[in-house]
Amino acid sequence: MVYVLALGTFLMLTTEFVVAGILPEVATDLGISLGRAGLLITVFAAGMIVGAPLMAMATLRLAKRPTLILALVVFVVGHVVVALSDHFATLLAARFVTAMATGAFWAVAAVVASRGAGPGQGAKALGVVTAGGALATVLGIPAGALVAQLVGWRGTFWALALAAAIAVVCVAKLVPRDAVQEHAPSVRSELSALRSGRLWLALAACAATTGGVLAAYSYISPILTDRDGLSAGLVPLVLTVFGIGSFIGTLVAGRLGDAYPHRVTVVTPAVTIVLLAVLTAVQGSTWTTVALVALLGLFGLSANGVLIHLAVTHAGRAATLGSALSVSAFNTGTAVGTAAAGAALGTSLGLTGPPAVGVVIITLTLVPVVALAVFSTRRASGVSHTPAERSNSSLQDVGDASSAEQHARA
Repeated sequence: MVYVLALGTFLMLTTEFVVAGILPEVATDLGISLGRAGLLITVFAAGMIVGAPLMAMATLRLAKRPTLILALVVFVVGHVVVALSDHFATLLAARFVTAMATGAFWAVAAVVASRGAGPGQGAKALGVVTAGGALATVLGIPAGALVAQLVGWRGTFWALALAAAIAVVCVAKLVPRDAVQEHAPSVRSELSALRSGRLWLALAACAATTGGVLAAYSYISPILTDRDGLSAGLVPLVLTVFGIGSFIGTLVAGRLGDAYPHRVTVVTPAVTIVLLAVLTAVQGSTWTTVALVALLGLFGLSANGVLIHLAVTHAGRAATLGSALSVSAFNTGTAVGTAAAGAALGTSLGLTGPPAVGVVIITLTLVPVVALAVFSTRRASGVSHTPAERSNSSLQDVGDASSAEQHARA
């Protein structure tokens, strides 16, 4: 089941970023500028940010497996519309709707994987699911660009639609039905989880860690070529190495995350800060930069699965909303980080700006993850909490009991 969900996240992340590799073909075919074609990326990010929590609430009373299937069906239809349409406004609308479905799939898949894996295995399962997204950077995005070169950019969207149709069948056959719930979820009970301070700390960490890494990664190509003298033909190979590192790191962090969640979420950004600081300071050393990019792939985003698991856990009864908000947080961090890095390019920092911005944002990650670690230590040692903390802790206990009961019934 977990691997089927990983297939879904592989497709979702592929479609989110593959457009960046085929923008010239899209712009030429539609007769628009590259800047306008880039709106296909922007509108997708907006759809993910808004769509994940909205769709989580809209499908609240729908069982998890039908929700996953519905999201994939919308994904298929959205890609078919893009492949067939010649009107840019229609393409934008289709991308926005597809992004909302993508957000819904991510949110529900995280809950299904975490709860279906059983006690003490949630972070490991989410490591596999998020590794499917990491694999998209190694296989999905390059493959999509290759298909566009061979049969045109519309062929990329036809291929993604076909793969998603196959995923629909796999989800229908392999994802189990939900356990019967005594009490139907309500919007009010879901929103009550927003009082959890630890949930918001986990979400802040989601946004900061992604924003910091992608601030540097989004401009890694000109850093490699213009600043450090790497041949442009070798850039795809370096990006592939980054993707492989991200895939391995996510799996390893997931395996460690159940036993040592706070060590993973503290050590990972700490190491990333050092890597980005060195990347900022070292200029003109091609192979040093390449090595740093490889290590950045291994550490930078590897804790994302653990952070999602923490968000789901600290949301208590509102696990789906917690997962959805983590999707929004990741995309918000991406938008803010890349915008800040782009602005830094126009300053005296030049191409050292993006990794420098990354250092600042990743450093901010340490605040929420250290706070979460402290709260966890206090709770384990039996230190008394403030009334607000006791309220959040009680809500968490209810959520944990509910998850355990559902798993026992399954």
